[in-house]
Amino acid sequence: MAQWTSAMGSTQLARLLASQQTPPGGTGARRPPAYRALADGIRLLVLEGRVPVAARLPAERELAVALAVSRTTVAAAYEALRTEGFLESRRGAGSWTAVPAGNPLPARGLEPLPPEALGSMIDLGCAALPAPEPWLTRSVQGALEALPPYAHTHGDYPAGLPALREMLAERYTARGIPTMPEQIMVTTGAMGAIDAICHLFAGRGERIAVESPSYANILQLMREAGARLVPVAMAEGLAGWDMDRWRQVLRDAAPRLAYVVADFHNPTGALASEDQRRQLVEAARSAGTVLVVDETMSELGLEPDLAMPRPVCGFDPAGSTVITVGSASKAFWAGMRIGWVRAAPDVIRSLVAARAYADLGTPVLEQLAVNWLLNTGGWEAAVDVRREQARENRDALVTAVRRELPGWEFEVPRGGLTLWVRTGGLSGSRLAEVGERVGVRVPSGPRFGVDGAFEGYVRLPFTVGGAVAEEAAVRLAAAARLVERGAGAGAEVAHPFVA
Repeated sequence: MAQWTSAMGSTQLARLLASQQTPPGGTGARRPPAYRALADGIRLLVLEGRVPVAARLPAERELAVALAVSRTTVAAAYEALRTEGFLESRRGAGSWTAVPAGNPLPARGLEPLPPEALGSMIDLGCAALPAPEPWLTRSVQGALEALPPYAHTHGDYPAGLPALREMLAERYTARGIPTMPEQIMVTTGAMGAIDAICHLFAGRGERIAVESPSYANILQLMREAGARLVPVAMAEGLAGWDMDRWRQVLRDAAPRLAYVVADFHNPTGALASEDQRRQLVEAARSAGTVLVVDETMSELGLEPDLAMPRPVCGFDPAGSTVITVGSASKAFWAGMRIGWVRAAPDVIRSLVAARAYADLGTPVLEQLAVNWLLNTGGWEAAVDVRREQARENRDALVTAVRRELPGWEFEVPRGGLTLWVRTGGLSGSRLAEVGERVGVRVPSGPRFGVDGAFEGYVRLPFTVGGAVAEEAAVRLAAAARLVERGAGAGAEVAHPFVA
C-alpha cells in the first residue's frame, strides 16, 4: 500500500479494542504477553473490517497513553504486526494497516451459476429471486402491444424512453422529492448507472469512499475502473453508519465520490436513519464529495409496520451533492436489466453525452415492460409478491441457521435480501471452498470488503425457503464441521481464521 487513506485516532482505536467480545489471546489460564494481545486485537479489527485497511494508526506514544500501557508494549505490538504483514510503516508518514502480501483471500464478486450447471447444488451466491409471475409475462405482453410506434423510429434513446423518464420522475415527486424528467436517465441496470457515474466523476487513481462491508460487484467494478477505494467501517450489527468515521474519512481523504446503500444495506441489511442520512449529506457537501446513493433495495421492507425514512436525496434539494441510483433488478427481477439515475439536469446531460462512447442506450422492449408495470399498478402488485416471498424465505433461513449453527451470530434485518453472519471464528473463505464440496454455495466475507477484511463472515441471501433453506443450513453445518477439523488442529492460535 503506497500510503494511508484514512486515520484512526488513539481514543477511537482504544474504544474498538475494548469492545471486542473475546479479549485477544483467549480466556484460558495462560494469557499472552501484553504486546501480543494488543497485536492480536488490532489484527482482528482489521480482518473484521472494523479498522479499514490503509488506515493510519496512532503514534506509539499516543496509543500507549490511551490504553494506559507502556510505549514499549505498543512498539512491540506494531513490530509484530509489521512482521505478520498487517502493518506498514514509512519514516515521516507513520504506520498504516495492511493485509499480508500474496494474501489468497477472494475479493471479486460472485457470479451466478447458470441454471443448467446447478444440479443438486444449493446456490446462495446471489441475492436474486425468481420472477414474480404473472407480472413478468403480463409486462412483456404489454410492452409488445406498445412497441409498434417505437419500431418506426431508430430505437436509440440515450437518456431513456421519454414516457419512462416521466413516470420515474413522477414516482420521486410522489415520495416528496420534486423531480423533472430532465433529472432522470434510464440505464442498463444499476451496474450500468454506477459505471457511468464512476467514469464521469472518478478517473483512474481517484479516491472513492465505500462502506465496509459493501456490495461485492460494485467494489469490483470500481477496482477495474482504477479507483482507489477508501473503506469506511460500518457500525456493529444493524446500527448502520458511524457518522464520526464518515466525517473523518471525507475530511482526511477528500474522495471524489462516496458510494452508500442506505436502504437495507447489502450485505448487512442495515437501514440508515433520517439523522444519519442528513449528516451524511452534510459531510459530503462540506468535503466536496459527490454522494452516490444506491436505492435498489429501497422497496424491500419486509415488516408491515416499518416506516421508511426520507430518501437521501431529500436532504439535498439543490441536487448538488447526491446522485441516486435505482433499479428493477432487486424489487422486481434480476433479468429485467433496467436501472436509472436521478441527478441534477446538468449531471444527466453529461452522463447522456458520455454514453455515446459506452452502450448508446437501454433496450426499448424492457423499458416498455417497466413502464407498463408502473402505469398499471403491476409494479406494486409484483413487489408485494416479492416482499412476501423474501419474508418467508428470511424467516425459514433464520430458523434453520439458528438450529444447525447455534454458534453463528447475526441480527435479523427488517428488509432487503441478505443476512450478514459472523461464523464463530471460522474462515469464511474456507467455508465457501468446503461448502461447494458438500453442495452449498456461499460467498465469503472478504468478497464484500477491501483488501481481505471480513474473513470471519459469510453472506446468506433470502433466495431459498422451506425445505431447501433447511437443507442449506444442514450442508453449511457439515461444511463448518469439516473446516473445524482442518483448521488449526493442535495449534495455539487465538483466532482460527487467521491461521
